Amino acid sequence: MADADHVDRVVAQWAVERPDLDVSPMEVFGRLKRLYRLVDAELNRTFGEHGLDAASFDVLATLKRSGPPYRLTPTGLMQSAMVTSGAITQRLDRLEARGLVTRTQSDQDGRSRVVALTPEGHALIDRALPDHLATERALLAGLDDPGTAALVDAMRTLLAVLGDSPE
Repeated sequence: MADADHVDRVVAQWAVERPDLDVSPMEVFGRLKRLYRLVDAELNRTFGEHGLDAASFDVLATLKRSGPPYRLTPTGLMQSAMVTSGAITQRLDRLEARGLVTRTQSDQDGRSRVVALTPEGHALIDRALPDHLATERALLAGLDDPGTAALVDAMRTLLAVLGDSPE
């Protein structure tokens, strides 16, 4: 078992101040919050090395993983990134200004637009992705394979219980 951490100290303090309450959920959510801050900082450092932020990386990666011809509608991107239309528009404006994506009229429906990776966008995501994965791997280095698998299973279960759809 790992040494006591900040969350253990908080829970112990609540046990003294409010022994009538079960504060055990804080053990999970307090750690999730702390993990998020630490992980987010490291991922953002890696994105920054490539002139990206998390939102830009997400758009480029979504287009890349969509496969040839590496094109999606703004609605498709919005659903994949789970953000509002205003947020996706801002992301696309920034990426288009940098020459990483293009927006053109759809061949099938002249009223809709299609977002595509440019050669520069392809090259950037191809450079950034290995570094991103190396950062994620380093962040998980403290867990062995069974520990990682158990964490993945527990998170998948919690997401399903909370109603996250597997789209």
